[in-house]
Amino acid sequence: QVQLVESGGGSVQAGGSLRLSCAASGYTSSSNCMGWFRQAPGKEREGVAIIAGNGGTGYADSVKDRFSISRDNPKNTLYLQMTSLKPEDTAMYYCAARMWYLCGGLTVTDFNYWGQGTQVTVSS
Repeated sequence: QVQLVESGGGSVQAGGSLRLSCAASGYTSSSNCMGWFRQAPGKEREGVAIIAGNGGTGYADSVKDRFSISRDNPKNTLYLQMTSLKPEDTAMYYCAARMWYLCGGLTVTDFNYWGQGTQVTVSS
C-alpha cells in the first residue's frame, strides 16, 4: 500500500525559507515521477514542481528560481526547498506519486497517490 506523508510546513515571514519533506512507503519512489502541488483556499489545486525517475525536473513559472525539488533515494524521501517565500505561496502543500517513470507535466490528474498535506503560511 502506497503511503505519502508530508512534513516541514509552518509559518514564516515573506522572504523566508522552508523545506518540505515527503516520506514514501509501500513502493520504491526513486523509480517513479513524483511531485509537489498546492491548494489555497477557494482555488484549484495546482502543480508546483515535479521530478521524474531519471531526475528530470519541472517547475511552475511562479516558483521557478525560488523552489527546488529533490529526492533522497535511499531514504525514499522527496523534498521541496522553498526560498524567497511570498504571501501568495500560502497554501496546503501536497506530495503526489505517479506510477510511471516519466512525468507528463504539472497535471493533477496524472498522479495516482496523494499525501494528506502540510500547511505553509507566509505573512507579509
